[in-house]
Amino acid sequence: MQTLPLKSVEITAGFWHDRLSVNSTAALVHQWQQLEASGCIQNFALAAGQAEGFREGLFFADSDAYKWLEAAARTLAHGGSPWLPSRVDDFIALLAAAQEADGYLYTYNQLHFPGQRWQNLQLEHEFYCLGHLIEAGVSHFNATGSLQLLTIARKAADLLVATFLGAGPCQTDGHEEIEIALLRLHEATGDSRYRDLAGQLLERRGRIRGYAWHFLQQSLATTRRLKARDAQRAAYVRQHPQHHKPRMPSRLLRRVPAWLPLRLACSLLSGQYAQQNAPLRRQIRPVGHAVRFTYLAAAAARLVRLTGAPGPGESGNLPDTLPGTLSGSLPGSPPDTLPDVLAQAWEHMVTRRMYVTGGLGSLPLIEGFGRDYELDPELAYAETCAALGCLQWNWEMLLGTGEAKYADLFEWQLYNAAAVSMSQDGCAYFYDNPLTAPAGLARRPWYDVPCCPSNLSRLWAGLGTHLYSTAGDQIRVGQYISSRAALAPGISLELESGLPWTGRIRLQLALDTPRLLTLQLRRPSWAGEVQLRRNGAPLVVDQNSRGEPVPTGCGYSPQGAGWLASTRLWHHRDVLELDFSLPLRLLTQDRRLPGCGGLVALARGPLVYCLEQVDNPQLGRFPPEIKTGSLRAEVSPAHFGGITILRAETPAGEPLVFIPYLYWANRGSSPMTVFVKGSS
Repeated sequence: MQTLPLKSVEITAGFWHDRLSVNSTAALVHQWQQLEASGCIQNFALAAGQAEGFREGLFFADSDAYKWLEAAARTLAHGGSPWLPSRVDDFIALLAAAQEADGYLYTYNQLHFPGQRWQNLQLEHEFYCLGHLIEAGVSHFNATGSLQLLTIARKAADLLVATFLGAGPCQTDGHEEIEIALLRLHEATGDSRYRDLAGQLLERRGRIRGYAWHFLQQSLATTRRLKARDAQRAAYVRQHPQHHKPRMPSRLLRRVPAWLPLRLACSLLSGQYAQQNAPLRRQIRPVGHAVRFTYLAAAAARLVRLTGAPGPGESGNLPDTLPGTLSGSLPGSPPDTLPDVLAQAWEHMVTRRMYVTGGLGSLPLIEGFGRDYELDPELAYAETCAALGCLQWNWEMLLGTGEAKYADLFEWQLYNAAAVSMSQDGCAYFYDNPLTAPAGLARRPWYDVPCCPSNLSRLWAGLGTHLYSTAGDQIRVGQYISSRAALAPGISLELESGLPWTGRIRLQLALDTPRLLTLQLRRPSWAGEVQLRRNGAPLVVDQNSRGEPVPTGCGYSPQGAGWLASTRLWHHRDVLELDFSLPLRLLTQDRRLPGCGGLVALARGPLVYCLEQVDNPQLGRFPPEIKTGSLRAEVSPAHFGGITILRAETPAGEPLVFIPYLYWANRGSSPMTVFVKGSS
């Protein structure tokens, strides 16, 4: 199955239309202002020789501007704010001026260490930054047809190809991302060199001999360079005493167990943190930094989809001889193909290493996966970017396999683990997303490491490309979001959705001539009864498959999703109506989970709900106990303009109000929990 072009799908109404409107206006304006205030944009002007000052931000700060640029570019596909086109054009012109003649663009080295490149790839994120530049170039081309930014992106990619195609395993990035970017660039241009380099970078991973020593050497070198940068700053301030370093809010500081720094050291030195602990085909469990792992898996799944999967022992896009790597078969590796490895890793994550919201990463400091069932809700890191990376992974697995469970988890993480990150006004954010906050937390307008806000905006700006997929006369509807889609010449549809509040879906086809088509409609894992009608009459589908739920640590099982498939002659203006029931569900947490074992989370449709003390001032302790028989759903005009809330009572008869998890912390800092004790 193939995805639809960016301009072929427009989200038209309802929940996501409202959220995307905030994203394309308030959020993008706010983020640009913060990028300017932090000095990120000026860094490029300094590199271009168009300004005077001192470079600000961490070494990977360039990537935050590139993600904003990609979000803005995708927004241009359907209009956006009037100020956006000129702002995008001006920024692209600035990037062209800052880029060196051979394609190099990385302001940290250009301004602090001219002439030094690729010094410490495991730590300094050169590939990561260039990857986000390349992705922005592809999206700008897809949205506008302009080659302006794509030309900059190709110059950077051509430099990478010339430098690293056929290189050894030490020439891999510490933070995966470039692999996705190169594969997207290959799809946009047809240039196989980009695909080949992406394949090599994936295959080299986990093959560095003596990784701990290699990492320590790069860590010491990075520390020396940071000290040199600080000395440059001190000298600049002496000459320019009026200069003040911008101060951005730090990430949310919560409890860090005393044992965690040692776990971090072990993760770094073993290579697990950056997925350098084993070759790709041995990575059947998600480990290390959660964002990096999901980017790795998404890239590998995309490579499989584009090229087919090498079998056991095959080298894929690796040359026959790769200095410093293992060759031939991998002793002790699973006897599976790469698709099987990716499927095993996904299953392991869902069943043992994922929170009930779809959040990933249970350990602060490591910002990543813990051991099986190590899912403490208060410690939960659940970084927004990890959810966004998993959304990409889910999408690639769906396209490659056609299994409904991947679309189901995409929806679940979209509504819960990702949507919670941005405030309702688009101007405040969470970086990490705990499931229990006894003291409450407040969103912040920006962060010292602001990777999440613009990353979320670029996903939302391209959300339309993740709703439908097609292959010949087959049309798959994976997400029920109100939209118009041009599926193929002479074939389009309009979908109206009541989700996440009601399960009523209406789909109307627009055909130039009657056509024999197969429609595949996802039957969500959360759905109860489903009714289908075609032009008002009951419709019996040819295939009503439903997956078999499996036990999971968090109680949510996307494996229970399936497809409703109908192959028939469809006519112009045929209307297909679906009505899914949205039963209230109690998702019981495995007793092995610390802090929430045996407790339940409440869910309705694709939404996880939570208790926030602002609605329940009588609560003295968390988690409270509820009478499960008292649970009921109702529309509340007093909550966020009118949403569905849940009401319940404690055994003592005290009322409780639950709101969707994605809405919490929009009314100030307030204690919150997803989990309660259930009683009959």
